[in-house]
Amino acid sequence: MTARIGIVTVSDRASRGEYEDRGGPAIHEYLKEVLTSPWEPVARVIPDDQAGIEHTLKELCDTEGCCLVITTGGTGPALRDVTPEATEAVSEKMMPGFGELMRKVSLEKVPTAILSRQTAGIRGRALIVNLPGQPKAIRECLDAVFPAIPYCVDLIEGPFLTTNEQRIVAFRPKK
Repeated sequence: MTARIGIVTVSDRASRGEYEDRGGPAIHEYLKEVLTSPWEPVARVIPDDQAGIEHTLKELCDTEGCCLVITTGGTGPALRDVTPEATEAVSEKMMPGFGELMRKVSLEKVPTAILSRQTAGIRGRALIVNLPGQPKAIRECLDAVFPAIPYCVDLIEGPFLTTNEQRIVAFRPKK
């Protein structure tokens, strides 16, 4: 079974074509590097608009059948940064440990990581993870949380994701 993974760039400028989307491609490259199970990306570039973000997350989870949706952008304190609010609005369960770990890792690099509001939530059989917008931060945050993602997807009855163990070892409890 081929897993479908949503990759969502939340950016007013990128959605208007004024700015090159570097976040979405960074997530795509990361997933190509770490996943060994079959998967296909379902990519979107959308503006910083809460209703639009909510609509996109619902579409990717409910209609497109994504087991994992990774967003980039919209997690800061600016007035237009509403990705965490949209994620919380469409999720049945919040997964605050993802944001806690990402901030911990980011704080080791930059003191302004305290301003980031990354989070994660569950919608049906999909895990939604909000990442910051910078490609370097995307990689650091995914390195921190990805070991837990395949098992989380298992627990919500999604497809079995496997990783390149030279790069990331997925944690699954011993049976």
